[in-house]
Amino acid sequence: MKVAVFGSRHHKIDLTKRIFDTLRSKDLQIYIQRKFYDHLSTVMDIDKYISAVITDCDDFDVTFAISIGGDGTFLRTACVVGRRGIPILGINAGRLGFLADITGDTLDDALNDILSGQYRIEERTQLLLSADGNRIENFSYALNEIAILKQDSASMITVHASINNEFLTSYEADGLIVATPTGSTAYSMSAGGPILTPTASNFILTAVAPHSLSFRPLVVEDTSTIVLDVESRSGKFLISLDGRSEVFEEGVRLTIKKADLNLKVVKRIGHTFFGTLRDKLMWGSDPRLTEK
Repeated sequence: MKVAVFGSRHHKIDLTKRIFDTLRSKDLQIYIQRKFYDHLSTVMDIDKYISAVITDCDDFDVTFAISIGGDGTFLRTACVVGRRGIPILGINAGRLGFLADITGDTLDDALNDILSGQYRIEERTQLLLSADGNRIENFSYALNEIAILKQDSASMITVHASINNEFLTSYEADGLIVATPTGSTAYSMSAGGPILTPTASNFILTAVAPHSLSFRPLVVEDTSTIVLDVESRSGKFLISLDGRSEVFEEGVRLTIKKADLNLKVVKRIGHTFFGTLRDKLMWGSDPRLTEK
């Protein structure tokens, strides 16, 4: 079995060592991302664990990828391996962690189960962005959301939205989020959007700080084609795909639809999305009973 390990500088070194010790005990071939390797080589003896160092552009084939960090690290890992069809296992060394949902408390049991083949693969829908009908190289796919945002801090933007060739409305707001079910617990949720189960066949349109309270989040089928035209006083606006952002000129027509490739996520058998919601959002808990 071959695994590729990705991570960031913001990790817990003790947790990282436990992960590599477990992987080595299973006699795996361990590949590590160059940036993560460069960092770890300054804080631990990483060379005794690994078989090879890889870059994002290398052509590699592994059983699955391991992302050590938070959901941001998971999303960056997805950018590298998602289009290769490689499943991703998220280990949470960050904070909330809906994608990276294996914690230090469950790490040993989870890794032992998964490395012995006791896991399942969830297929997650991705979004595909094109501008004026053309795919944007290295900037087209999003697992969580595509956000159209104002570039400056002064004035709102206007986003004219159509769905399946029918005009929907003109959003006057700080921005508009188009989210997948996976992204329903990310930026969209913080802007008041609904939570969807990860395998639901829908997208969510959520306005960011809309000028009118009548703009409510909208759930549409994931077979929909969403076309957006943006007006901005500055003549420019920002597009963010899972946190990767670029500035676009006013007048560019944006098309968002379901990508032709799903992302594969490794999940432990018996661990469900509803259990993650109860845990991460502390549903059913009473903060008044928490010891000070």
